[in-house]
Amino acid sequence: MPTAVLYNMQGGKVGEIELSAAVFGAEVNESVLHDSVVNYLANQRQGTQSTKTRTEVKGGGKKPYRQKDTGRARQGSTRAPQWTKGGVALGPKPRDYSYNLNKKVKKLAMVSALSSKAEENSVLVVEGLAMDEAKTKTIAAMLKEMGVSEKALIVTADMEKNIYLSARNIKGVDASYVGMLNVYSVLAHDKLVLAKEALPKLEEVYA
Repeated sequence: MPTAVLYNMQGGKVGEIELSAAVFGAEVNESVLHDSVVNYLANQRQGTQSTKTRTEVKGGGKKPYRQKDTGRARQGSTRAPQWTKGGVALGPKPRDYSYNLNKKVKKLAMVSALSSKAEENSVLVVEGLAMDEAKTKTIAAMLKEMGVSEKALIVTADMEKNIYLSARNIKGVDASYVGMLNVYSVLAHDKLVLAKEALPKLEEVYA
């Protein structure tokens, strides 16, 4: 059974907590992790790049010179791709890069990501992770006391606005909640700081 160190809101150790073997102790499937990350990055692409073809650029209505007897190659328009200010041949057009993965693949990828963090002892659990007001100093002090100096992702059970507002001002630190968690974010951060209340929800969704 995988375990993680349990901390309080002040960053002090209060013991250890057992993690679900189904969520944090599974075999890491690197192939599925790769597929999930590529899918996430593809879905983030806006696909708004565009170039104009020879029919869309301005001008070029008149034949530049006669067809024969000039000693030059025949030309029908000054807006063909080989001309300066001409259109672009086979250039990019707006398109949708997004695609879907199977639900089972998504679930397996998340379990693999969480298990890899647990395997690296990079999962930290905080008891009573809540704030009445947004205060970056509080989160910064907690992470410092916990010995977290790398990139960290704080995950709460539900959307905690004050936690999010407090964490976003710290370089390398992001905040999310179980409903918005994705494989890319888990892998992109060195430490995973979980609210104790988020563990049952993760088990409910991914176990």
